[in-house]
Amino acid sequence: MLRLENRVALVTGASKGIGAAIAKEMAAAGAAVVVNYRADRSSADAVVKEITEADGRAVAIRGDVSKSEDVRRLFTDVAETFGRLDIVVNNAGVYQAMNIEEITEQEFHREFDTNVLAPLTVIRESLDYFGSSGGSIVNIGSGASQMCPPGYSLYAASKSALDAVTRVLAKELAPRKIRVNSVNPGATLSEGTKSAGLYGTGSEFERQLVAMTPLGRIGTPADIAKVVAFLASDDSGWLTGEVILASGGLR
Repeated sequence: MLRLENRVALVTGASKGIGAAIAKEMAAAGAAVVVNYRADRSSADAVVKEITEADGRAVAIRGDVSKSEDVRRLFTDVAETFGRLDIVVNNAGVYQAMNIEEITEQEFHREFDTNVLAPLTVIRESLDYFGSSGGSIVNIGSGASQMCPPGYSLYAASKSALDAVTRVLAKELAPRKIRVNSVNPGATLSEGTKSAGLYGTGSEFERQLVAMTPLGRIGTPADIAKVVAFLASDDSGWLTGEVILASGGLR
């Protein structure tokens, strides 16, 4: 039997990159997947198409998870579509490299609204939809919360806050049989990091990161998705409150 057979998973920010890889991995493991997106409908539809062509089940549902009204509607749509909920993956996130002199209130609220408030709102709303057998919540954090790279004070702070949310809610939601864990990717090549010029360019910065990584390469979205699928499954049933650094050993 597939490890996520008969489960329903919601993956936020799943139209591309790590989120898309997580949605595909969940579907391959047997779950019905809600591919949430904020604006890029065509990419979300492409993820759904790839899943369904492989005999999986998936649907794309729009919603800006930093807005509580959108989150409420999102869960209503999930319930109407699949009738249950077993897994929530809080993947949607934003970042912007900037030095302390460049930080604005607008950027602060953009990053904290999406990276901290949105997971809290999604989790709060999800509690009305998990069944009596509980479920699994996986937050996608960042290695930046531990590595603290220069130029990412807002992003590292927001992801550090998400680490704390994970550990607190693991204790708070345990009586409901809901496990809460985080996967914190290290250097990972995705559409976002490539377009930002971070990885995939063969830059000196990238070569240095590879040299510092014990496993000797930049990570891929598929690397992260496999860890998430494990945490979503019963195979990790004795894990909650864990913050797993998925970085190939880079610290």
